[in-house]
Amino acid sequence: MSTGSDTPDQPSLPPRLPDRRQSRRGLLVGAAVSAVAVVVAATLLIVNLTKSGDDKAVVRVGTTEASADYWPILKNLASQNGIDLQTVNFGDYTQANPALAQGQIDLNLFQHLLFLANYNVSAGQTLTPIGSTVVVPLGLYSNRYTALDQIPAGGQVAIPNDPTNQARALLVLQQAGLISLTGGGTVLSTPADVDTAASKVTVVPVDAQQTVTSLSSVDAAVVNNNFALDAKLDPSKALYNDDPSKPAAEPYINAFVARDADKANPTYLKLVELYHDPSVTDAVVKASQGTAVIVDRPEADLQTILGQLQDTVRSAQ
Repeated sequence: MSTGSDTPDQPSLPPRLPDRRQSRRGLLVGAAVSAVAVVVAATLLIVNLTKSGDDKAVVRVGTTEASADYWPILKNLASQNGIDLQTVNFGDYTQANPALAQGQIDLNLFQHLLFLANYNVSAGQTLTPIGSTVVVPLGLYSNRYTALDQIPAGGQVAIPNDPTNQARALLVLQQAGLISLTGGGTVLSTPADVDTAASKVTVVPVDAQQTVTSLSSVDAAVVNNNFALDAKLDPSKALYNDDPSKPAAEPYINAFVARDADKANPTYLKLVELYHDPSVTDAVVKASQGTAVIVDRPEADLQTILGQLQDTVRSAQ
């Protein structure tokens, strides 16, 4: 993940005028004028916070990858369409949703629908997807073996230990024939759901960022795409990937997310449209070394999927 952030400029306040003696009538008039001035100043402040210097609408988008190559392309397209797109970078995945819910940013783009469902249920929020972007595969890598069938019985496989990626990793291992999950598994499966007697390998949950470094001590590891690329792992050398184009990948569709009250905001929806310009999507796919699958699903579909996932999360509580 990259670091750094962009924040909108704050308007400066005018210098304070020196005090002077006034008559009672002058004080009343002055108070009235001051009241009007305060209203005008407040109005200007609101305008300044939503408009840039060249009268473009400012939209602040939270992300964990502000340095990604596609952002300058998207910002340029946005500028051509009257939008001053500003990225606000967050150091970890837990910060961008609360910032959106509290109004510190206007949109965020960093998460898939299952992650959003977990956040909404746990935090009692109603953040909503307004546009899909990509699904990226989750891959199984090894420093010891070059083929899936070489992984030995009783081998150890590291998986991310955060709830959404952990469950997905377990499903990947089941699809690869390395483990069996009780009842077939769900998007909320945990290591406790592994049927050890029917499984070829054992799983070792570790911090998602440690899955790459664990490759030296385990037989294989399921590694998130961004960490794999940061570590210069070759996606074409993955022993196995889930299929981003299948219905089972729907919970992992990444999306632009807004507050529910803003889901019909035309400026925000325009940004979603601009994201799907070929110049942007080509850069996204290139940065993923050809692994990302662009997804352009209707907003209503995304909200239906989110609703189903939230029901699943609630039922598991």
